[in-house]
Amino acid sequence: MLVDSFAAPMYATNCWVIAAKAGSECVVIDPGMPDVSQQLDEILKKHSLKPVAVIATHGHLDHTFSIQPVADGYSIPAYIHSLDRIALAYPERYLSPEFAATLSAFDFAEPGDVRELRNEEVVELVGMKFKAIHAPGHTPGSLIFVVDDELLVSGDVLFAGSIGRTDLPGGSAEAMEQTLRKKIMPMSDHLRVLPGHYGESTLGAEKKSNPYLIALKGRY
Repeated sequence: MLVDSFAAPMYATNCWVIAAKAGSECVVIDPGMPDVSQQLDEILKKHSLKPVAVIATHGHLDHTFSIQPVADGYSIPAYIHSLDRIALAYPERYLSPEFAATLSAFDFAEPGDVRELRNEEVVELVGMKFKAIHAPGHTPGSLIFVVDDELLVSGDVLFAGSIGRTDLPGGSAEAMEQTLRKKIMPMSDHLRVLPGHYGESTLGAEKKSNPYLIALKGRY
């Protein structure tokens, strides 16, 4: 399995590129802001990859800004949870009023091919199984993905040593706790965690050191 990434210039959002091997097809996850098409193209050329799908873990603009240019530029589908789809065209729905006010100069639109994901749905792409798991709390439609029982693409649900914030519109501390308790904690320790920000980890390491998960031990 080939996994590569880069951090977008704004908010250092991790854009993950996943493929079976070099010289094959790949999936792009969370292309951030501003337009990261050039950075993505560098990784694709480096490994001789052809993108066949772009996935959003959730609807925040720092994860979705480049979805439309990437999806339409390569004529590929974009996947997002049904509850967060609205944010592709109206990202201000999930932003603070101060940040939303800075977007007046931008005209956002959905890509031409948007496919909605639901809880427990498995999408087969590039010879792998991407299992979408609804994980609300950061946003109503936040998703995490288990890929071939090897990777946990955790978006802004779980970071190395922390979790995603719940104070923005659409966020819920109660829903986040339920997600961590019922979705994250029962998962296998061996999973390699690819988060939306910061460095990667393993789920076993997070259960031992992440204070938010330690607080939940014995409660799931």
